[in-house]
Amino acid sequence: MTSGRSEPPHPEPPLLLVVGIDADGVEVVRLVLGHGEDPTVLLAGQGWEVTRAREAASHVVGRHVLTLSFVVERRLPVEPPAVASVDLGVPASGDTDLVAAEGEIPQPHQRVAAYALVTCSRGVLMTQFSGRTNAEGTWGLPGGGLEGGEAPGRAVLREVWEESGQKIEVNELALVRTSRWIGRAPTGRLEDFHSVRLVYRAWCHTPTHPVVHDIGGTTAAAAWVPPTDLDRLEMTSGWRSLMSGLVVASDEADGPEHDQHETDAHDGARPEL
Repeated sequence: MTSGRSEPPHPEPPLLLVVGIDADGVEVVRLVLGHGEDPTVLLAGQGWEVTRAREAASHVVGRHVLTLSFVVERRLPVEPPAVASVDLGVPASGDTDLVAAEGEIPQPHQRVAAYALVTCSRGVLMTQFSGRTNAEGTWGLPGGGLEGGEAPGRAVLREVWEESGQKIEVNELALVRTSRWIGRAPTGRLEDFHSVRLVYRAWCHTPTHPVVHDIGGTTAAAAWVPPTDLDRLEMTSGWRSLMSGLVVASDEADGPEHDQHETDAHDGARPEL
């Protein structure tokens, strides 16, 4: 059943290119990331194992193109896992209580978003999702969807300010994660939703008390959280999995040359933001 609300068409997502770079800095493979695909799985199918994310380069040539590069090592090609059917009869791929009208087809929607693991002497910057999302009250990293033609690094700076009032320095790309979900958008539209998340490491030189500037948005609150307390926060399974790939050591939370700095004491409309 759909809601009565209308929804404008989604803006065209960027064209996603996946590039493998070997240990000598030489490009060895270039692929297009299709809807529902994952860069690591895509590269493995060509015989390349990802050792780490390298960078995300953004440029506009008629349309927005985002090039995701990874450091890779040669391995035997890995047969990609079978892709779950998008038929509505496969509940594992979407909402377990999903009810669809006869002949209703999920509409593909890809969302590329950028987030930041922001650290400082106070800990890790975390944001709490608002009632405008399907994960109200849970926590994740500050960030959000790219605006038309926007570079991921610039998106992170903008989103962190809007969601917490913090000015940060963006460092390296830490990881790229994808997920796929079939279910209803808040407007009621049935979607085949492909989330591509770029997560950066960042440092805040002058941390302040977090203040949410984007009132009425998808962020209800923001807070500096000690690394030892991160496991106590309520998170969706998607965010919990993502955070497990971003181990924060106590010295990392202190940041580079922390004694020289001040030390005073997200779609956001999907189940996995």
